[in-house]
Amino acid sequence: MEKVACSMFSERRLRTKQIQTIDKLPDKVILKIFSYLPHKDYGCLSRVCKKWRRISSDSRLWTNVSLRPHVSGLHVTNYESLLALISIRFGPSLKSIELPIELITNNVLHELATKCSNLTTMLLDFSTAMQLHDFSRLHKFPSKLRSLCICLSDVIFMDGFMRKIYSFLTSLEVLHLIGTYEHVEEEDEEGYDVINIHKLKQAVPHLRVVNLYGITFLDDSHVESLSSMCVLLECLALNFCSKFTGSVFDVLFSRCTKLKSLLLQQTGLKDEHVMLVEWNQTHIQELDITGTDLSSECLIILLTRIPALRYLSAGQQDGFTDEVLCTWLDKGNCKSIIALDLDGNESLTGEILKLFIQRHGVCLRGLVLSGISSLNDQFWLSVLRFLPKLRILSMGTPLGCCKKIQQKIHTDTLLYSLANNCPLLERLEIGWDDLNLMYSDRSSKAVDALRVRCLRLRCLTLSDNDYCELVKANYERAERPSVVRTTTSYRVNLVYLLMYYSDLMFN
Repeated sequence: MEKVACSMFSERRLRTKQIQTIDKLPDKVILKIFSYLPHKDYGCLSRVCKKWRRISSDSRLWTNVSLRPHVSGLHVTNYESLLALISIRFGPSLKSIELPIELITNNVLHELATKCSNLTTMLLDFSTAMQLHDFSRLHKFPSKLRSLCICLSDVIFMDGFMRKIYSFLTSLEVLHLIGTYEHVEEEDEEGYDVINIHKLKQAVPHLRVVNLYGITFLDDSHVESLSSMCVLLECLALNFCSKFTGSVFDVLFSRCTKLKSLLLQQTGLKDEHVMLVEWNQTHIQELDITGTDLSSECLIILLTRIPALRYLSAGQQDGFTDEVLCTWLDKGNCKSIIALDLDGNESLTGEILKLFIQRHGVCLRGLVLSGISSLNDQFWLSVLRFLPKLRILSMGTPLGCCKKIQQKIHTDTLLYSLANNCPLLERLEIGWDDLNLMYSDRSSKAVDALRVRCLRLRCLTLSDNDYCELVKANYERAERPSVVRTTTSYRVNLVYLLMYYSDLMFN
């Protein structure tokens, strides 16, 4: 009997081994596995066998496609190849596509409009263009777009192309115009109106989210013109548009009564314009004024008048002092705040920050207090217990961001406190450099505690030093190699908590 039982068990194990090869998996399971791979790998997969070739050509794998080589690694050498892809692989399954300048042609846009009936998101990258294709014969363009992103060139005027597509943009809800701010060598360098925003406004009456990023020529007149037609606007982002001063705030808020999110990082805001606005009559819930150099008086008026702010990014502000934060605590409404970024505000002291966290820390989901040299490990050990719901946290003084500190930071104690008090952490930055960190060979136990208790942690950013290597090795042993990153390539911020984050994302 024992021999018979052993024989049956061996046969069962043999059959199980035979079934557990990837070739025996159902097509839908293999399709799901392939969906996690980048499109550039599908060519290799299709050469394995006929079955994999058929599955890798399934249009369901091609719903979101980027054809920009520096983003996706996909190299489509000519538009004839792309036309074949559109017909054979994309079809009605395609929902999102990114095109580089060499693939933006009459034929390609015509085929996308004809064959891809469910295309709702498109990115057109003109940033490297020296001249445009001839669009005089462009008569079709995707007409169901919900989101359109146009990366502008600083030498190409877009009026001819835009006139051809205006009539197809009536369904648009999200618009990104990405400028050339990063390529401008001098701050006062003249920018040309390479796209006519005054004419564009008439074609897009249903816009809810507008992101005008780093457009060197954009000023208050463009924002005023845009607001006259976009009465449904809920989110306006003008980050790195240095010529915007805020002189049209009253007009903007009177027309766009649904505006909730206003992102003005590194703009040219002026005190006199900001102080004249009746902020208590607006519906602003999210505000980014990082690097705008507003005075303390202006900041006090702004913060105490806004009725219910849930997101505030006000870093790199010399005028953001203890007086400003204390006045906001006493006279403003901080009860709704869930995200606070005060990066680099050296005028703030630990005492007033501790008082703020004690009162409102239980509501905070994100907190950035990096770049403030007076905040050491003792400060954080005293406040972490008031931050039980925190998901995003940035602390420390990265090398070169502020004045050098002398005291040592006890990393083990800090990690144990984070593990015990902030179990919901998803993103964490500890920015002190190696000279300020105190750790030992036994520090792995503290890293273990953080890794085991903060199971949602997907990003741990550290300065590039020996301690970073120690932590990275710990996570790699636990088969989580992508968690640990360095501050040289990645910085933690609070944008993930914005209400319109998914709409504001662009490459």
